[in-house]
Amino acid sequence: MKVSPSDPFQIVYSLLEHEFLGFLIEAFVVQLNNRGELTLLNQTLSTQNVGEFAEKLDERDFELVRLIESIQQDTIVKKFNTRRLPAVDFFLKLYDPQKGDKLVQEAIAGYLENLKAQVMALLPGKPFYVMGNDGNPAWSRIEWMPEPARVHFHFVRNDDSTHYFPIIRYPVAEIGEVINGQNATRETERVEFQFKDALMICDEPAYMMVNNRLYHFSKNVDGKKLRPFFNKNHIVIPKNIEHQYYERFVAPLIASYDVYPKGFEIKTETVEPVPVLTVSEQVASSRPVAASLFADSADPDDDAGQRIAFDLAFRYGSFTFRFDSFAASANVSLEKNGDDYIFHKIRRDQRLERQKLNWLREHNLDIRHGRLALPKSEAFSWLSEHSAQLEQAGFVLQQSAQDTKRYFLGYSSIDVSIQEGRDWFDIYANVRFGEFEIPFIKLRNLILSKKREFTLPNGEIAVIPEAWFTKYSELFGFLEQPDGTDQLVLRKHHLALVQELERDSLATAVMTRKLERLRDFEEIESFPLPKQFNGTLRPYQHAGYDWMNFLRQYRFGGCLADDMGLGKTVMTLAMLQGQKELGITEPTLLVMPTSLLYNWELEARKFTPDLRVMVYTGTYRDKNTAQFDDYDLILTSYGIVRIDIELIKDYRFNYVILDESQAIKNPSSHITKAVMQLNSANRLILTGTPLENSTMDLWTQMTFINPGLLGSQSFFRNEFQVPIEKRHDEQKTGRLYGLIKPFMLRRNKAQVATDLPEKVESILYSEMTPEQEKQYEEAKSYYRNLILERIEEDGMAKSQMIVLQGLTKLRQIANHPRMIDDTYEGDSGKLEDVLMRLESAMTDHHKVLVFSQFIKHLSVVRQYLKEKNIKYAYLDGSTQDRQSQVELFQTDDSVKLFLISLKAGGLGHNLTAADYVFILDPWWNPAIEAQAVDRAHRIGQKKTVFTYKFITKNTVEEKILALQRSKQKLASNLIATEENFVKSLTKEDVMVLLE
Repeated sequence: MKVSPSDPFQIVYSLLEHEFLGFLIEAFVVQLNNRGELTLLNQTLSTQNVGEFAEKLDERDFELVRLIESIQQDTIVKKFNTRRLPAVDFFLKLYDPQKGDKLVQEAIAGYLENLKAQVMALLPGKPFYVMGNDGNPAWSRIEWMPEPARVHFHFVRNDDSTHYFPIIRYPVAEIGEVINGQNATRETERVEFQFKDALMICDEPAYMMVNNRLYHFSKNVDGKKLRPFFNKNHIVIPKNIEHQYYERFVAPLIASYDVYPKGFEIKTETVEPVPVLTVSEQVASSRPVAASLFADSADPDDDAGQRIAFDLAFRYGSFTFRFDSFAASANVSLEKNGDDYIFHKIRRDQRLERQKLNWLREHNLDIRHGRLALPKSEAFSWLSEHSAQLEQAGFVLQQSAQDTKRYFLGYSSIDVSIQEGRDWFDIYANVRFGEFEIPFIKLRNLILSKKREFTLPNGEIAVIPEAWFTKYSELFGFLEQPDGTDQLVLRKHHLALVQELERDSLATAVMTRKLERLRDFEEIESFPLPKQFNGTLRPYQHAGYDWMNFLRQYRFGGCLADDMGLGKTVMTLAMLQGQKELGITEPTLLVMPTSLLYNWELEARKFTPDLRVMVYTGTYRDKNTAQFDDYDLILTSYGIVRIDIELIKDYRFNYVILDESQAIKNPSSHITKAVMQLNSANRLILTGTPLENSTMDLWTQMTFINPGLLGSQSFFRNEFQVPIEKRHDEQKTGRLYGLIKPFMLRRNKAQVATDLPEKVESILYSEMTPEQEKQYEEAKSYYRNLILERIEEDGMAKSQMIVLQGLTKLRQIANHPRMIDDTYEGDSGKLEDVLMRLESAMTDHHKVLVFSQFIKHLSVVRQYLKEKNIKYAYLDGSTQDRQSQVELFQTDDSVKLFLISLKAGGLGHNLTAADYVFILDPWWNPAIEAQAVDRAHRIGQKKTVFTYKFITKNTVEEKILALQRSKQKLASNLIATEENFVKSLTKEDVMVLLE
């Protein structure tokens, strides 16, 4: 008879013992009587019928049912019965004492242990019973013991043997708990488990039941260490195997657990560890002869396929231990002195070891478990850049003694000096490897031919860092050697390259004062305003006017790219009036969209009435270019230039100026081809959006003002457009910026307005901890299979709820697994990063708004703050007196943190006391986050507001950013709810998110 889901029922979990498989757990649904009591009417709960009783199940129940089904007899038979035997025959043959298959038995045991551990971790708080012999699933209630018990392992050494036994103690009072009106200290009671019919339900980690009390243990005790004592008082280790037993069993036990000895000594030693980074050749397919700088020959070398391994270890006095993320907190060595034994327990300073590991990772050596192998060129580039920093950070750097080829591991540098000459830059350069200084020109052939190794005078092999090839191959490509001398020179139009080398600390440059100041327009000398200019310029506008005049002196073209409304028109008119007053008689051609012609004409009349202005447009315009001689400024449209280019391309203008120059962003358009043919002494473009859709927009505009600056169109596409747009290459982005920076002036309103400081937004990427990553990957695999199966069966539209559920679960794990599993005791990479930056901000007396979409995420942070006694304000949807929390944060200097849920934070609160904003879990709609940031970024704010968005790497958080970019318009204009966001996803989107 089945349980009726329409009548009262309860979900219970039942412990039973299988003849061959040991202890198993089953899930049941039990009917309740009219008094709410369990009856004998019950049925097994499985994935097949769980939907019928879903209203009484939470997420843990669903997961428990799934896991429990995986450890049932039928599942085991199906999974391991390769010979298709009947179940009874399968078990009898497999577990036959003489002929049974031990390997399969071990495989089944390991499979069950793993799943049972997951089941037991989810069971606390659920009704749990021992199954009766009659099959009653709720025969006897099991009491969960909430606190972890502690095992003390005791050894008593006598003259002829050693006795070994454990004592289990359970805490009976929490620290700070009030008992009889007084604060209690932590007290424990001994758990009597020997000869008490104790049951070990799970070994790893141990779950033990005694008298229907279920215990779990601190330090992940292995149940196999307790089983032997269920029916004996102690184990006797005979004298003749004492030493072997101490080495193989007792020493590892001391390293991981609490051990109490009599008859031998445990010395716990604390030594300051020294980090040791060892470099070794991992693969060497060949051993070429290195080129010598001090001989006439230079044989080619080829390090293809060769890799260099980095091994991290820590030296504790005379002991050295390799770093291992999962290592015990201590290492133990055994010393025998006569008949006495001393165990030396060296406590590993895991905090310092992880700090050193993180230091390496922060400096781009991503050692995860103590070893990392890199291509040789990449490895030595890193060593060249960081060897001095390694020494300062306390590392010992060494090469493996097994390597026969000895490499130079010290600091290497290039000293490039550039001096401005009359028509070019003179280049002087040397390279230094440790104590050896070598003329750089001797390395030129190696650099250009991509040869990476050469021999130093002391016989060590120096490897040229990869970064030098990247930077200096281009420099050498432009260098010239006049008259066959050793002097190297560079033409002046490569000024940007010179400045980039200096900025990257790869060169020092000596230039004239005027050319030097091209790198920073604020320091350019001030030019007086023209006498006939009818207006005033604000300070930043005068700086732009000076910048345009400065560029003209060197015949450089410029791009004035200030925000709309900051006065590009008036700055340009002031410059043109200045040209007239300097006696320049050639007119200026100013090209713009037709809609702007009238505005320019009015502005010219207002600010520069002395300029003779002609509007060259209209169907019946006079096409005689000789008339241009009578004017100072010719205003025309892009369309007219395209039509009349054959008439005007030979006319010599003083300036050709393009307003809204993004009109020529398409290099193949007729308009672009036309304006490129215009003839002038100077060129200037004006735009508020120099880059609209593609980096190719920049190429056309910068090529117009400075032909050849960014190379040919094909070169630019291969060198910049594809790497930046397809591969998001930040290095190429920086390189492109360095090339155009001297010729582009761009100020936004935040830079020139006094009421609103600049916003600084950063995205910080966190690594998951190993334990967190394991949970994430398991959840991702589960939901990927479930979602894709659901999509295949029901289609995308009907699968939106499970997609939303899966994405939310993965987001929570990426933030902190404790958000979905209260029993999780591991760390979270993101939380570590957040807390580190919170502490840094508070140390510097900053105030921080901490936003999260998840109240549970804020709770995790609150728990840490409470443990550290850190004051904070808090606001979520359930907060009653919200204004008091706002005032607390705004007025109390001791309250540095304000934790706010995103929904509650969007209600118009003014929080200008904050100058830092942390977004803990960014998601699909940046508008919601912008609204939160605006709580701090209001009129009246006197400080720059820094916004940090925390993203967990290699998770759905990171992938949603890429998806967000592709759907940015949709996200900003159409998506108002989480459900609509899910509706916007395609099957392909979901597969990308869960890949």
